[in-house]
Amino acid sequence: MKKVEKSNPLKIHPTLIEVVQKSLAEVFINNRKTDKVLAEVLRSNKKWGSRDRAFIAETTYEIVRYWRLMLFIAEVDGRHISASKISKVVGSYLVLQNADVNNFPDWKGLRYDLLKQKYQAAQEQRKVFHSVPDWLDALGEAELGIEKWELELAAMNKQAPVCIRTNTLKNTRQELIQNLEKENVETTTVPGVEQALYLKKRQNIFLTKAFKDGRFEVQDAGSQLIGKFLDVAPGMRVIDACAGAGGKALHLANLMENKGQIIAMDIEEWKLDELKKRAKRDGIHNIETRVIAGKTIKRLKHSADRLLLDVPCSGLGTLRRNPDAKWKLQEEFITEIKKVQEDILHRYTEMLKPGGKVVYATCSILPSESEDQVQKFLEHHPNYKLIAERRTSPAIEGFDGFYMALMEKTAASEQVIE
Repeated sequence: MKKVEKSNPLKIHPTLIEVVQKSLAEVFINNRKTDKVLAEVLRSNKKWGSRDRAFIAETTYEIVRYWRLMLFIAEVDGRHISASKISKVVGSYLVLQNADVNNFPDWKGLRYDLLKQKYQAAQEQRKVFHSVPDWLDALGEAELGIEKWELELAAMNKQAPVCIRTNTLKNTRQELIQNLEKENVETTTVPGVEQALYLKKRQNIFLTKAFKDGRFEVQDAGSQLIGKFLDVAPGMRVIDACAGAGGKALHLANLMENKGQIIAMDIEEWKLDELKKRAKRDGIHNIETRVIAGKTIKRLKHSADRLLLDVPCSGLGTLRRNPDAKWKLQEEFITEIKKVQEDILHRYTEMLKPGGKVVYATCSILPSESEDQVQKFLEHHPNYKLIAERRTSPAIEGFDGFYMALMEKTAASEQVIE
């Protein structure tokens, strides 16, 4: 958490605290995603200033992020969450942040010194202090080892910076910096990621003229490395087979200078519809969308120069942005999603031409979803060779946790070892 030391008492309007409690109820009682809840909440009252909006968003996210720790500190049973339990958690959190809660009778019994003792006691239990379920803590330690797992846990509990990617079809990065400065948006470059910028402070950049003109997209720096890793060139035929709403497909269009063809595919049509809107705003016209159905893969056999497989995964590398995922994720899901990953890697690579290249990517920090899947694939597909692989780490670079492997399909005939 941000701090647990005494300072001048924070004055917070009771209405804002009530909004935080209702938001948390939507997350933990109605099982909704935090970002969706907050988007609705912040749109609901145009009169809130930037400070009020920041308090609502940051307090809600921080409590979601440290939910298990706060249950421990507040001495609340995490089963069968109710509004009254959420109230005690919020009250305990605010008292630790030295907020003035005198106007809340239910919180008068909450003492800073006792809550601070509970906070210190929690540090002896990693899974409580870093706030993860028992099964996830055990899995992370087993796959990464104690030292690396603890480093990643601590990093994933920090708020992620807002990162944007320059749309090079409309401006250079320097031009974008200057355009944003005119709209009072200050940025800084990201070492090692040539078109990326970090915002110096969090603000609603979707209202800027630069965004509406399609001069940039919001995309994590680690994600931006994946498109570059695919080694595309103008004029190629590229298939993004798990495109979703298309962040990486849009980046590929930039790298290909709007030339050639990108086929963006997904099983959900609404995501591809969102991609079409983004492509239009960005001035991109070399993307074709296709919903994956019966014979979609077979019809594209041996047609792609490059193939991107950004496969469904646990999403553990993006917990900084989606902290509620660790409370919704189940161990059984990871077991099942690994079967899906293996199937996609086995079947979808049929679309690649001999001599073509494929990137297998996940937003997971777990080797079992990443390196292990690639190794298994290579063992059973001798006509593929690994060219390079890379990881990004919240603890090391400060990017989301991505894995990417670049493989080349040799000109030899298809051979699969069962």
